[in-house]
Amino acid sequence: MNGHMQAEVITARELGFSYGSRKAVNGLSFTVQPGEVVGLLGPNGAGKTTTVRLLNGLLPPSAGSARVLGYDPATEGENLRKQTGVLTETPALYERLTARQNLQFFGEMAELPQPELKTRIEEVLTLFDLQERGDERVSTYSKGMKQRLALGRALLHNPGVLFLDEPTSGLDPEASLQVMELIDSLRRQNGHTVLLCTHNLFEAQRLCDRVLIMNSGRLLAAGRLDDLRKQLLQGLRLNIRILEAFSAEKLAELGKMSGVNSLKPVQDGLLQLDIEAEATIPGIVKYLVENGLSILEVQPVQQSLEEIYFTLQREAEGATL
Repeated sequence: MNGHMQAEVITARELGFSYGSRKAVNGLSFTVQPGEVVGLLGPNGAGKTTTVRLLNGLLPPSAGSARVLGYDPATEGENLRKQTGVLTETPALYERLTARQNLQFFGEMAELPQPELKTRIEEVLTLFDLQERGDERVSTYSKGMKQRLALGRALLHNPGVLFLDEPTSGLDPEASLQVMELIDSLRRQNGHTVLLCTHNLFEAQRLCDRVLIMNSGRLLAAGRLDDLRKQLLQGLRLNIRILEAFSAEKLAELGKMSGVNSLKPVQDGLLQLDIEAEATIPGIVKYLVENGLSILEVQPVQQSLEEIYFTLQREAEGATL
């Protein structure tokens, strides 16, 4: 069956893999739609890289099954890998060859016809801003340039899905931002379907439509950031900035108000409250005003992916202890 009939680009059903007695991937189920950028998030050792290997047919699953671009990775791995692009933590490049020679070699491996390959190589070098140094050996490249070339190599044959495993790992902040911007522009211009493994939350927040959060081979949560916020963080975070200092008893009283879950002074004049709903805010403001305090600012705060992530990881660690 050809890959284009599939609605989902990736489907994993109860996917599992064990190294001896350790379950590296444990009952993983998820789907990825065409043109989606999905982040696989978790600490090192959560099973992200093993998942990518399973989905590319480089490891046989010990449980469950997967389909990628209509192929079964376990039995059709070789055909599947011609249609996928993979970028691993260490860019697999030949240091003694030039960028053009690297791309030529990998293009021939992917069985791209010569005239098309020639065109693609120039497109990729231009896209990744390497054309001026295309005839220099890769050993002379900076880490960031190597990573851009590795990304170019993964895209050379126009893959149906791109697997990025920690694409900015080991890069300095500037190079890492460049690689992120590239990935972002790729998805915007070309609608690539991407599965991005990362433990970098800023990266995931910036690049992904949805995230799958893993720990010890299991899926802890999956969804769009906004949905995860609603599911996991009951209520709202509120910052209130006040001109005067406030007394401990006024604080304690405010903390007892209905709808206020917790309250802590962060610094002089700044209070952080976790409240149940927006409807609680007018009552808090009224209380402060009645107590003679001048309010400078009331600001609801969006909880970041980081907070969601650490909440989940803490719960998972607690459950396994």
